[in-house]
Amino acid sequence: MRSGDVKQVLYEVLEDTGGRRVAARLLRQFLIFLIISNIALAVVETVPEVHAFLGDHLKLVQLGCGAIFLAEYILRLYVADLHPPLRRFGPIRSRLRYAVQPDAIVDLIGALPLLFVLFLPDQAVTIVVVLRLLRFFKLARYSPALRSLISAVAAERKALLGSSMIIFGVVLLAATLMYLIENQHQPEKFRSILHGIYWAITTVTTVGYGDVVPVSNLGKMIGGVVMLMGYGLIALPVGIIASAFAREIHSRDFVVTWSMVARVPLFEDLKATEIAEVAKLLQALSVRKGAVIAHVGDVADRMYFISDGEVAIKLPHETVYLGQGSFFGELALINQTPRTAAIIADTDCQLLVLEAGALKHLMDRDAALAKKIMEEARARAFAGKKVLGELAEEELQQAGVFASADEIREEPELFADDGRETERSRLTGRSVRPGRLARHE
Repeated sequence: MRSGDVKQVLYEVLEDTGGRRVAARLLRQFLIFLIISNIALAVVETVPEVHAFLGDHLKLVQLGCGAIFLAEYILRLYVADLHPPLRRFGPIRSRLRYAVQPDAIVDLIGALPLLFVLFLPDQAVTIVVVLRLLRFFKLARYSPALRSLISAVAAERKALLGSSMIIFGVVLLAATLMYLIENQHQPEKFRSILHGIYWAITTVTTVGYGDVVPVSNLGKMIGGVVMLMGYGLIALPVGIIASAFAREIHSRDFVVTWSMVARVPLFEDLKATEIAEVAKLLQALSVRKGAVIAHVGDVADRMYFISDGEVAIKLPHETVYLGQGSFFGELALINQTPRTAAIIADTDCQLLVLEAGALKHLMDRDAALAKKIMEEARARAFAGKKVLGELAEEELQQAGVFASADEIREEPELFADDGRETERSRLTGRSVRPGRLARHE
């Protein structure tokens, strides 16, 4: 294998692109396990008894994990010039630009403990402990929810800053009033406004340690008002973050769904608003591992999008595997015929389902949309697009598989049950790689 091919394979596995989804998923799960284990070990290692009993073994484990994180960072830096947005900058500049991105900085932080241990073994004990715990932020690469939370906080930073200023203003005002009222009654506890700020913070946050409390009647009245205000003040940033997080999750799910629908050849020429209308027809479906999604002989009247997991399509002689982000069953929207393949969940799956009947109803209401879909279907049939069993040519390409010429046929026209004769001519003019369908990893 050439060095360029090795580099491309590394890029596809590390960045979870291309057809090597199984290898990328295994690497992702291994790194998540390694990150969580490292955080747990860094915490356990601070227990004196554990450190005395397993100190040497834990050190070796930490060194091994550090070496893996360092190798990961170097490899990601090595393949950085293959990222589409960075390719135009050349090998050196693309890597420099990648190195200053947040994900790359977090990866570097995860690799630094090993370098500190090797070159500053005595002076860097505290720094190493802190950096090991900071490896927690590497989980953001693999957790869409955590990334959404970070994005929500960043998007609402002005609102959060404003609410923080309001809270600080109330704290400062309460601390000043309490200092003026309680100083003469408790000079040792309210010696200054700074001591009053400590009381105000514990009161506004509804913590109330009880080590500093007002004793005068006026002070108790002010304290009660501050306590009641605390509930509303703390609700400000909480409400802002909660609403922004929910909006971020909804937007991310909509974008993912919209992009999956837009990738379907039948819909790729539609306007954004028309794709959104089609996306509204999708229904969520959860399937357990091993469950049959569709049986042989069932009427093929549904198209599926894979939000999470992997499905196996059992063709008469072979099996095709499709993973997260893939779609299949476009032919079910074009020509409802009995299924010749069983569809089984290879893992626990989250699917989005588009029914042919729902699409027909939408087309009945929107003549312009119906015209575009009909024209695209006819153009695809006229171009001699190839199909194999239940799968169209583009769906086969998602799995990185090929078929022999005697196994494939041309794609039928749209909705053959409306009176048009479905054309099923033999293939001409396009060579395909001989061989059987195989899972591409």
